[in-house]
Amino acid sequence: MDFIVLVVILVIVLALFFDFTNGFHDTANAMATPIATGALKPKVAVTLCAVLNLVGAFLSTEVSKTVSGGIIKEDQIGAGLLPELIFAGLIGAICWNMLTWLFGLPSSSSHALFGGLIGATLVGFGASGINFAMVVQKIVLPALLSPVIAGIVAFVATKIAYQITRRYDNKPDGRDGFRVGQILTSSLVALAHGTNDAQKTMGIITLVFIAVGWQSPAHHEPHIWVVVSCASAIALGTYLGGWRIIHTLGKGLVEVKPAQGFAAESSTSATILASSALGFPLSTTQVASGSVIGSGLGRRGAEVRWSTAGKIIVGWVLTLPAAAIVGALVALIVVGMGHWGVLVAFVLAAIVVLGMFLISKRQKGHPADAMKSDVAESGHAVKVPHQLPPTPRQARAARRRAEAKAARKAASRNAQAAHADEREGA
Repeated sequence: MDFIVLVVILVIVLALFFDFTNGFHDTANAMATPIATGALKPKVAVTLCAVLNLVGAFLSTEVSKTVSGGIIKEDQIGAGLLPELIFAGLIGAICWNMLTWLFGLPSSSSHALFGGLIGATLVGFGASGINFAMVVQKIVLPALLSPVIAGIVAFVATKIAYQITRRYDNKPDGRDGFRVGQILTSSLVALAHGTNDAQKTMGIITLVFIAVGWQSPAHHEPHIWVVVSCASAIALGTYLGGWRIIHTLGKGLVEVKPAQGFAAESSTSATILASSALGFPLSTTQVASGSVIGSGLGRRGAEVRWSTAGKIIVGWVLTLPAAAIVGALVALIVVGMGHWGVLVAFVLAAIVVLGMFLISKRQKGHPADAMKSDVAESGHAVKVPHQLPPTPRQARAARRRAEAKAARKAASRNAQAAHADEREGA
């Protein structure tokens, strides 16, 4: 078999495996809040999420075009080297994904992928092979802005939801009805996840086809079999990863009210779907986490736990450079050892991934086994008191009641004093 063909096959296999780990890793993005509020039964939620991930992958290819025609300068690197660098970058992303999955560290599958590619390209070809303007425009700025925007939208939506449903006559406020709405909003999050994340792998496969001349550089639309394969891989990962989430989600998730969950999911799905239409490859984990934090702050009396929020942010920031380091190390092996380097790197990656999987199987009952949801961890970044402070209207009503009570007591005392004076006069 021709060496280039072998590398392309390995890239396809690794890309689909990465897609699988992406779905496995990010299941809780759509699962966390509807399961926590009781909007969906766990088994139903997992199945629905997997199906909608599959459907979402067919809705758009704008993100795929961004990945295959903007981040890496394929025309400069050439067909002899680019497939190997893509191969090295994928191994970097997969290894980092598995490591964070094993230890329950906050991370982004999307940034792991881009980090691996950038690190491998820097080592294997040099900085001239990377379109840094596109990296800033399509990756860095969306990474910084998307969780903030999602958090602000969720904050405002939560405030509005609580305001319009608040009752002052001690009658039911009807907020449990938001659980019904969460069926729609959590479905939209799952759909958005498939729309954005599955396309990144489609872009990687399309990029390697363009590099070896199997697809025209002017045509960045992925082949239909690529779309089907990537959609199926992420859906399968979502379904299988969901069962692990079911058993561990309750260990780390704070209390989420239906109105809060509805607002968070609406914000997440709107942000991701809009970005997918514009071709921005977002981190769905970061967007969902930002929404949960924003919706938590939308509840009265909420405060940010900066130590917890800081750990989450550090995990996000470290993902891209950490995956880049792993991708760079793999690129050293691949480029330095020639054709044998590809096989050596593949075998080493297989050993590392299998080893981490076996370790995870032996950790039952250990905190690391919980595979903490980043979305669940984000809930801990906000502290909501059990006894909520009164609203301004409630505070005014309480003051009026207190003043009326004091007036009644004063009137009663005056009446008693007057009655006593009358008896003495008699």
